[in-house]
Amino acid sequence: MTTNKPVAQMLPPIAAKDLTDLGVPNSCVPWPLVHTGSEPRVHARTPDLLSSVAKANALGPWDWPDKPIVFVSDLHADAESLLRSLVAVGAIVRFGSGLTDFELTSFGRSCQIVVGGDCIDKGPSNLDLLDSLSALMKLGADVVLLAGNHDLRLYLGLESLTVKRGSLNAHMFVRMGKKVMPLLREVFDRYVDPDTALDRLPDEKACLELMVPGKKWAKQFPKAAASFLNDAAVKKEMRRLKKKTSRFSQHAEEHGFTMRQLYAAALACRELFINPTGQYAWFFQSMKAVHQSGSLLFVHAGVDDSMAALISAKGIAHVNRRFRKESRKDPFVFYSGTIANLVRTKYRDVDHPLTARGVEELHLAGIKMLVQGHVNRHSGQELTSKNGLLHLEADVTLDRHSRSSEGLEGIGTGATIIHPNGNILGISRDYPHAKLFNPDHILQQHGLLL
Repeated sequence: MTTNKPVAQMLPPIAAKDLTDLGVPNSCVPWPLVHTGSEPRVHARTPDLLSSVAKANALGPWDWPDKPIVFVSDLHADAESLLRSLVAVGAIVRFGSGLTDFELTSFGRSCQIVVGGDCIDKGPSNLDLLDSLSALMKLGADVVLLAGNHDLRLYLGLESLTVKRGSLNAHMFVRMGKKVMPLLREVFDRYVDPDTALDRLPDEKACLELMVPGKKWAKQFPKAAASFLNDAAVKKEMRRLKKKTSRFSQHAEEHGFTMRQLYAAALACRELFINPTGQYAWFFQSMKAVHQSGSLLFVHAGVDDSMAALISAKGIAHVNRRFRKESRKDPFVFYSGTIANLVRTKYRDVDHPLTARGVEELHLAGIKMLVQGHVNRHSGQELTSKNGLLHLEADVTLDRHSRSSEGLEGIGTGATIIHPNGNILGISRDYPHAKLFNPDHILQQHGLLL
């Protein structure tokens, strides 16, 4: 592997000082097909990767996007990391220290920015991040907002507060766990008047009962869920909910909530995000499950065989229409299905499978690579293969909460840029060089293409 190009040749003009200040690399290397952790070694899946690249090339020419795409994902309530990442790729310039003090560059006006899901949870501020995203969209940026599992859990949890509660959805609010508490705290502090909002609420015990599943739920849920989950998944869900329910009151207290205050915050959150006229209603209204640009499929997590067949038969627009329609019905049934699998799969035994048959369906639909978030990496973007389908794992651990808990320093900065000429550039402050992927060049590098 050689360091051979200044990264500035691959990006719009950015001052070298800015690159240094942001901690991102100023040199570029061919995409390493090795493990890029602290001790580089040949990746056990390198033959699979090369085979997958060769197979994708054999299907015919790649269809690259008409304009550059900037992919950022898993921001998890860290607006500063979003802005630094967009500065690093030359999409915005900042004119102040505020989180909405920025303007688009000529590149920012000409590119498409795909936000790969999981905007919320963790911190430092959910609402600050959403305000920055809103400002970006109001400036006229071409933004595609994909759903992440954390985003979707919030939507379904808030919906479960008002739909008729049954054995399949009574646990959806508690299922959000302690990660939603910071958002509810922000909403309470900004939007709830404690002198008036609590007057119309019942007592502490009644408010708790409106948020947690009842005593009969543990017996009823396994039978009701059996039509939608396999036995292993049902047992995993039961273990998860038992743990989250037992700690629910503790987590509320840790964030300074009584049960009445927490319920008031949840109702205010619902008004802000779910009510069509709410201040943050745009967040879920503009959200998609999947996005395609030429040979590239963008999702938060991954695909399964059923989704691959649906995409091949009906196309992306059909999937997004089903996403919007079905997510507004039964929260649990939707979250267990193949569309929600797009935002939560990690290709585990409990997830819907992607087999060679599904990969063939995607290839028939012209899709050669899946670009995803969801699996956070500590050494920049990673390239993997799942049953022959190339996956570009582009969650580079941007949010400060995850970085602190996982031993990474500083504020996360990084993005993936897909150029119309077929070059894909992965930038992260956690890898010493930008990574350059080009399918022809990769094959030539390994002697598989003349």
